[in-house]
Amino acid sequence: MRIPLAALCLVLASCAGTPPTPYQVEKPSPLPLVLDREFEFRKVKQYLLDPAKQRLTGQVDASVRFERDYRMFGAITALDQRQRLGNYFNFFWVAHRTADVRVRLEYRQEKLHAFVQAREVEYPRARGHYQTEFAIIGDDYSDDGRVVSWRASLIVDDRIVAVRRSYLWE
Repeated sequence: MRIPLAALCLVLASCAGTPPTPYQVEKPSPLPLVLDREFEFRKVKQYLLDPAKQRLTGQVDASVRFERDYRMFGAITALDQRQRLGNYFNFFWVAHRTADVRVRLEYRQEKLHAFVQAREVEYPRARGHYQTEFAIIGDDYSDDGRVVSWRASLIVDDRIVAVRRSYLWE
């Protein structure tokens, strides 16, 4: 059976969809830690976009310059550029079996000291490789400062099944 190319493109585009957007969790409740080998974090990529706090001397690596240009693309005015300053986190993770997964980022910012905030993204019926991006930018960043410690969790059935954290997280 032959499928027309236009129909195939339409089906693939609807499957890809847009990635889910993170939302702020008002009162993150502690969850039990039940690690599961079926879920794991593969890689974490962090980027701080703030020229005032970056102490780069001499030659700047091309990948670092590209990341800055990528994040600033389309920011024309000074206000647009200010709204893009902050911390960016990309978490690469895999689910080896189908489950409803929530990815939670808990973090502390330098001006809020021990106060913990959290953001989550939901993935219904997740299976395979995923990338989740969190951005603490704009007013969140300029008012409360940079992220000093963080913990990322994969949550299935209200249990933490995989964890990745920064060195300073207690």
